[in-house]
Amino acid sequence: MQRLLELMKTLRGPDGCPWDREQTHLSLRPYLLEEAAEAVDALSHGDMREIPDELGDVLFQVAFHSIIAEENGDFGYSDVENAVCEKLIRRHPHIFGEVTVSGVQEVVHNWNEIKKLERGGREKHPLERIPAALGSLERERQTQMALNTHKLEKAEGTKRLERRAGRSRRAECGGGLGAGSGPQPRTRAAGPYR
Repeated sequence: MQRLLELMKTLRGPDGCPWDREQTHLSLRPYLLEEAAEAVDALSHGDMREIPDELGDVLFQVAFHSIIAEENGDFGYSDVENAVCEKLIRRHPHIFGEVTVSGVQEVVHNWNEIKKLERGGREKHPLERIPAALGSLERERQTQMALNTHKLEKAEGTKRLERRAGRSRRAECGGGLGAGSGPQPRTRAAGPYR
């Protein structure tokens, strides 16, 4: 990585490439998306000669953004590397801590709970999890999936609340709705709207 960072410093330096020197975080956004998409394509094709080249292009984007941030005094590559390492350690307490898991589902559950704690206990709405920079078709696909998942989660939550409310009502009524045992069910008036 050090070689790539030094190369980027040369490209952005006073005697470097004019195009590289004028780039900003914002001007590089389309290239980051494009390189990530090309890496995904290479992985999908399974061409082991193509994958290192495409992953290198993604790494180049990481280096480029890190050097720009370093020049601005915001952060450097070591901050990027440390952030991802600390995140991986934090989110794998079953490896780096004392947590025991029984399988993949528990690992995923713990990962999501830790992410929620990192956000101050706030869980993101499924639509907030969809990156705005995705292409329109992929964004729509993920939106539909998120909405369907959210509806299922909401329906499950509603069913749980209804079950709790039903148990609570039965408890208030002495276990049933017999005469003298509490509130009686309302009868509906006869008519077309039943």
